[in-house]
Amino acid sequence: MRGAKRLGFAVAFLLLASVPAALAQSDYPNRPIRLIVGFIPGSAADITARVLGQRMGQILGQQFVIEAKPGAGSNLAAEFVARSAKDGYTLFIASSANITNAAINPNLPFDITKDFTPVALINTAAVILVVPPSTGVKNVQELIALAKSKPGEILYASTGVGTAPHLSGELLSMRAGVKLVHVPYQGSPQAATDLLAGRVTMMFSPASAVISQVEAGSLRILASAASKRPGILPNVPTMAEAGMPDFDTSIWFGLMAPAGTPRDVIDKLARAVREAVASNEVVVTWRPQGIDPLSGGPEEFARHIETESKRWGAVAQAAGLKK
Repeated sequence: MRGAKRLGFAVAFLLLASVPAALAQSDYPNRPIRLIVGFIPGSAADITARVLGQRMGQILGQQFVIEAKPGAGSNLAAEFVARSAKDGYTLFIASSANITNAAINPNLPFDITKDFTPVALINTAAVILVVPPSTGVKNVQELIALAKSKPGEILYASTGVGTAPHLSGELLSMRAGVKLVHVPYQGSPQAATDLLAGRVTMMFSPASAVISQVEAGSLRILASAASKRPGILPNVPTMAEAGMPDFDTSIWFGLMAPAGTPRDVIDKLARAVREAVASNEVVVTWRPQGIDPLSGGPEEFARHIETESKRWGAVAQAAGLKK
């Protein structure tokens, strides 16, 4: 009898001890959430985070605080989040840059596949090839001809080493047999500024960063780097249509949490992302900037990362970029 009582007390104690942890997860979130972005304000990543954070804040009833930690092609931000508490209150706006960075440098201080838990895919941002009208170049073939006439003199801007705009330039160099010189920046706004000033000749840029300059006639679009024409630029040819087959370097963004974050928190965040990106207010804000929503929860996002890692690893190897 006494043994049964002791057993009953032990079970009751364990049940009571588990209550605070269960409550801590069931009432998530109960304080503001930080969204860490690896690029400067005004970049496609920043626009993604601000629009998404505002809508998710409405859905979850807590403020989403956007924090920019630019540098090293988003690696600094990724490392910061990877070392953060596994409680769902510090999240990362991951992008294709994190996959391409890992493809180039396998010795990063974090592992994007092991140190993070995928939450959900967010959106895809069109990447377009732009030049100042002063170059006199009107299409991709004319740009290639210019590069061949001036080997090593054509500078192209990117949003950082290992990002999609960087590898877009490397892919063009490799496919067209030309020598382009890479000039990395911390984000697309800075790169676009130097492009407008004529300090660099060309740039593969997120459409959101340069669409206003294109509309004003300060920059000229030569092609889209995606596999199909962006919805806002139906008359702009893809790189494949311009003579560069199998050329797809569009940018995507997704939400990630530190590995070990409770699954119920991950699921709650994933549902909120899905609802947010499907909302009309988010779609109409993103679309004019060449940003289109994506769908995909933790499992779909994990498969997407695996596919992208294989694709960009092969490109980095072929371009001689792998360290």
